[in-house]
Amino acid sequence: MELLLFRTDIKSKKKVKYLQPMLNDHSGILEWSIDLEDIDNVLRIEATAQNIEEDIIGLVREHGFYIKTLTD
Repeated sequence: MELLLFRTDIKSKKKVKYLQPMLNDHSGILEWSIDLEDIDNVLRIEATAQNIEEDIIGLVREHGFYIKTLTD
């Protein structure tokens, strides 16, 4: 399992619901959440496979949102 953290501009429950089907249907994602209380609106993903980071970034960007990997 791999834990991925991203900074996003997803700032409302409506936007989370918009992305929900895409994130739920992704075969590499076990669980995900978006922290709307955090200043960075962190998207947290528990993934089954490695190297899906670029795939997730591409999918979120296709839906019109900003996303960037958070690093230590």
